[in-house]
Amino acid sequence: MIEDFKNIAYLKSGNERQKLAYAEIKAIEILEKLKEYTPILTGTIPIGIDLPESDLDIICYCKDHLSFSAFLQQEFSHKQGFKVYATTQNHTICTIAEFKSGSFLFEIFGQSIPTERQNACRHMIIENRILLEKGAEFKEEIIALKSRGIKTEPAFAKLLGLNGNPYVELLKLGNKHSAQ
Repeated sequence: MIEDFKNIAYLKSGNERQKLAYAEIKAIEILEKLKEYTPILTGTIPIGIDLPESDLDIICYCKDHLSFSAFLQQEFSHKQGFKVYATTQNHTICTIAEFKSGSFLFEIFGQSIPTERQNACRHMIIENRILLEKGAEFKEEIIALKSRGIKTEPAFAKLLGLNGNPYVELLKLGNKHSAQ
């Protein structure tokens, strides 16, 4: 069981893709470069439900989006396919950088919300707990749904019988579990 998603050492003893991810993350020293933004690797690769095209998502806590964007430009603009842009999700400004390195597409995602409180982190922790509780067959069903084009949170919601917005319902499920 992964106790601390902030320390990516767990990837070293994971599946082949997780080991490759660990090597690439270390090779480009991305977490060290992003250290002041309290980065956390999130998404499907850390919890082993990724598809071959899944990217490496790194969330960051940034208070100043302009300086964060300039930092990303300075550190990663030399990478293949680099782009940085701003968008809004749930009334929150997000700065996103994308690029390819090795065999992975990286997505760096910055919000002015501490990383542990960002939905990407919260969803991953909840999904990891569910995967541990439900076992290997459930995990395979999630991967099968994802391979048919269903996004991660909707796949969980479908298998768990959750109604409504799957992103919100998963958070509610996580809140119920932590209140127990």
